Amino acid sequence: MDSGLILLVFLAFLFAWGLNRVRRALRLGPLAYAGVMVAFAIVMLAVWGQTMR
Repeated sequence: MDSGLILLVFLAFLFAWGLNRVRRALRLGPLAYAGVMVAFAIVMLAVWGQTMR
């Protein structure tokens, strides 16, 4: 496995943990949480794809 991809997976888990704490503090709904996670995943995959070229 590519080490950059492993780092992105680790950052995704860290981001999800932090976002969950922020979501509880701001009382965001599960739809907002899912939207932010999907946007984060798309951006991270785009960044990872650009480094592959």
